[in-house]
Amino acid sequence: MNSLLTKSLLILLLSLITACTHTKTANTAYEPKPYVKLIHPEWSKNAVLYQLNTRQFTKEGTFNAAQQQLPRLKELGVDIIWLMPVNPIGEENRKGSLGSPYSVKDYRKVNPEFGTLEDLKAFVNKAHDMGMYVILDWVANHSAWDNWLRYEHPDWYDRDYKGQFRPTPWWDWSDIIDFDYSKPALREYMTESMKYWVKEVGIDGYRCDVAGFVPVDFWNNVRRELDNIKPVLMLAEWESRDLHAEAFDMTYAWSWSEHMHKIVNGHADVSALFVYYSWNESAFPTEAYRLVGVANHDTNAWEGTMFENYGDALEAVIALSVVGEGFPMIYNGQEAGNDKRLAFFERDPIKWQKHPIGDLYQSLFTLKHSNEALWNGQFGGRMVHVPNSAPKQVLSFVRAKGNDKVFAVFNLSKTPQTVSFKEPLFLGKYTDAFSKQAIELTQTTELTIPAWGFRVFVK
Repeated sequence: MNSLLTKSLLILLLSLITACTHTKTANTAYEPKPYVKLIHPEWSKNAVLYQLNTRQFTKEGTFNAAQQQLPRLKELGVDIIWLMPVNPIGEENRKGSLGSPYSVKDYRKVNPEFGTLEDLKAFVNKAHDMGMYVILDWVANHSAWDNWLRYEHPDWYDRDYKGQFRPTPWWDWSDIIDFDYSKPALREYMTESMKYWVKEVGIDGYRCDVAGFVPVDFWNNVRRELDNIKPVLMLAEWESRDLHAEAFDMTYAWSWSEHMHKIVNGHADVSALFVYYSWNESAFPTEAYRLVGVANHDTNAWEGTMFENYGDALEAVIALSVVGEGFPMIYNGQEAGNDKRLAFFERDPIKWQKHPIGDLYQSLFTLKHSNEALWNGQFGGRMVHVPNSAPKQVLSFVRAKGNDKVFAVFNLSKTPQTVSFKEPLFLGKYTDAFSKQAIELTQTTELTIPAWGFRVFVK
């Protein structure tokens, strides 16, 4: 009898345990799981990025000469400096007399055109001393034809149907040949090379060229190994949600630029931007940093200057790149009003001068740093659309975070617009971010915005 009772109690107990476990498992299955598993470095939350093309940045074209300009960049409001590739450049199939920085001959050496390893260390140390950070441009997808890896490890390279080394297919990148990332030894070498610059030079992260051409699992592991050294910032030259999960803090917002070009050229109205901002909010994680700007080395060299590309709309587009959602960037020379397409394969130094565009960027960066609503990713406020009476010409939105709030109005058309606004989100007392005048916005407020003009109100 006792034995039967004991067995019955055991069976009951096991049934209860099984039921509880099943219930717990079922409940857990419906719990949301964080998509983004990486942690942004603390210093990136309200940062702005400056791309520095060492070859063209100074008349000397060296790290030492660039170092002398760091105080000016600090005053501009720069937080992170992105150095274009610093490695030696291949000579075989070279383009132009100096070649493309993206044709890397040796991943662990410095291009003597720019200086020495010690010169680079001095640049990085000085930037750190001034409270700025430095990331390197990294080319993992391909190397120069005469990179020593081609001779020592020919099996690390991709081949065409004839069994020969090949450049990236469908592009005119004749000065490079592609790697084959199915080879573990290549992955280890490339990872160790990236760790080298972080350990030995103090680099704070990477901008990774054509990151989408390299397997995501490679990048995921790279991020883990770099973070074991110190917190890093990783920027992918790609526009894809999957890169944000474990590898990259930031991806390019190419589609933002595409929509802006269509609007400026009269091929679309403001609703084109709704597509971008909708995808940014609904398809990308809140933590994702999205790189926005009006120029970089590619657009300047191959598509046109910022003046050619945006014309009378330039200042409005610059302001939206900083005030709207996104991680803002500036390409060297913009602050000087550079109006030429810088040569890519030759020396073509920037002509430095004081310019209103530089003053605009400085004002916008100061605002971004001080107003939490404008910070990056989850650290800032989401853009919330404020409907207005000219929806195809005028973009209006609120961003709010903590005690800070911004109401911005952009006339993205070639004619002046007088607009009123709906819904209560924008109501309140503000200060004009540029004139510093106080203003109270009510349900009856109307604003007249000139062609390609904008207003930014803060509190």
